[in-house]
Amino acid sequence: MAHKNHPFHLVDVSPWPLTGALGTMTFVLGLTKWFHQLNFSMMILGKIIIILTMYQWWRDISREGAHQGLHSQKVITGLRWGMILFITSEVFFFLSFFWAFFHSSLSPNIEIGVMWPPIAIEAFNPFQIPLLNTIILLSSGISVTWAHHSLMENNYSQSFQSLLITVILGIYFSILQGYEYNESSFSISEGTYGSTFFMATGFHGLHVLIGTIFLLICLIRLSFNHFSKNHHFGFEAAAWYWHFVDVVWLFLYISIYWWGYN
Repeated sequence: MAHKNHPFHLVDVSPWPLTGALGTMTFVLGLTKWFHQLNFSMMILGKIIIILTMYQWWRDISREGAHQGLHSQKVITGLRWGMILFITSEVFFFLSFFWAFFHSSLSPNIEIGVMWPPIAIEAFNPFQIPLLNTIILLSSGISVTWAHHSLMENNYSQSFQSLLITVILGIYFSILQGYEYNESSFSISEGTYGSTFFMATGFHGLHVLIGTIFLLICLIRLSFNHFSKNHHFGFEAAAWYWHFVDVVWLFLYISIYWWGYN
């Protein structure tokens, strides 16, 4: 490695942004082809390119941080602020869905029967699967915090076990969410209630899947001893993201499931 007179990390030339963009474009074109022609071969190709890009890009970043020593304290501070700003942007992303929901629910117009939920919409009982999913996510928040504190105490066995529990709970949540969607009596095309419900809960479900993958990568990295007591921002970022997902779900449950049901 060349000697540097500064604490910053100037990244090397990488093909992964280009291959990621090509994979995303191929996936979206394949998605359109699937919608119109029921042919999903291009969509699968795009997904394969994206997965390979993700794997190799994460591999490079893991090498930089865990083996090459390029993530100095200055770099980690920049990464922290980057994650904070990213989560802030996600907060405003979900704020738009809550705005749309409350705009329609607090003053329902005559087209939906001047009532909320609208006529002919059978809303989900908040004390069934939604309550179970709430317990699951809150439990996963506890387990990921347990994993973080165990890591800071150099207790790698407990950190691995609690992080594995978190990943399992995240997968369990997604399975229950899919089951709930499958049993739904309404769809995304059924007016303002269907669109706001499925957009808000669907994008949250997507974030749960992303967070679960994030934590799974951290679990794999933990098994390879990539994290130490004082150097584990990759895991810390995943924990922040997971707590954000938890908080968004609490607002979703209280407003859309519980308040919207009454």
